[in-house]
Amino acid sequence: MDGTNESTQGHFILLGFSDRPQLERILFVVILVAYLLTLVGNTTIILVSRLDSHLHTPMYFFLTHLSFLDLCFTTTSIPQLLYNLHGPDKTISYTGCAIQLCMFLGLGTVECVLLAVMAYDRFVAVCKPLHYMVIMNPRICMGLLLLTWVVGVANSLIMPIVSMHLPRCGHNRVNHFLCEVPALIRIACINTAAVEGFVLVLAVIIVLIPLTFILISYICIVRAVLQVRSGSGLQKVFNTCGSHLTVVSLFYGNIIYMYMQPGNSSSQDQGKFLTLFYSIVTPLLNPLIYTLRNKEVKGALRRLLFRNREGGKE
Repeated sequence: MDGTNESTQGHFILLGFSDRPQLERILFVVILVAYLLTLVGNTTIILVSRLDSHLHTPMYFFLTHLSFLDLCFTTTSIPQLLYNLHGPDKTISYTGCAIQLCMFLGLGTVECVLLAVMAYDRFVAVCKPLHYMVIMNPRICMGLLLLTWVVGVANSLIMPIVSMHLPRCGHNRVNHFLCEVPALIRIACINTAAVEGFVLVLAVIIVLIPLTFILISYICIVRAVLQVRSGSGLQKVFNTCGSHLTVVSLFYGNIIYMYMQPGNSSSQDQGKFLTLFYSIVTPLLNPLIYTLRNKEVKGALRRLLFRNREGGKE
């Protein structure tokens, strides 16, 4: 199949929430506020982790990159969504759609793998505390981070090639607010059973392998926790693992629920809101979870604020 359909039309129409004009106006305000708070929250986590020497540890090295990922991930879709919600123009260029699809898939995959890497970091911290800094040395941390990006880039190249080059016979109306693989496959004018099967298998591998690794890590952590008799030791374990486990539950719970839905029209509408949830709500909540549940981050924020006050008085 060549790209004549796309090259002649040159754009897609993202239907999004256009069938509910009143909802569009409400969503524009809510999403704009949430997006700005997401930018502020994740930027704060990055700055605090970099500026406070107490947070120069492997855990916060990965947390900084998680916040960076959330900033990039939400920016791949939300500005375009805000533009479409604000006015009658719902179009996105073919090139813009391809770039958005690559970025959305790639960054989402990186986050899946990064959460598994962070689970391994917590496993080492709890189960092998005396060897933590030896095992999680800077070289290993950079290698694990590089692995997440290699997997993400690979997926961002495979999925778009499969979905963007399907024949569409002039159809360019996408029933979604962003260029997403299932929505693009639905407007193809050929039997897509084989393509859907390939995408499903690839998605299951990308989601289930990191999730299985996370579950194994936390099973080992729970076993280690049960052997700890000290109340302060238990509290420390819950403080270090609670935030990460909450983020994992939000991220994977939403993705698994969404991709297990059947492909009927009602689930398509439901899929839009679920995609919206992990595009804006999850990146918004992550900084709050790590700030409110983590004493080290709260302490770093207090130290930075106190230092700024001292500098202002001078």
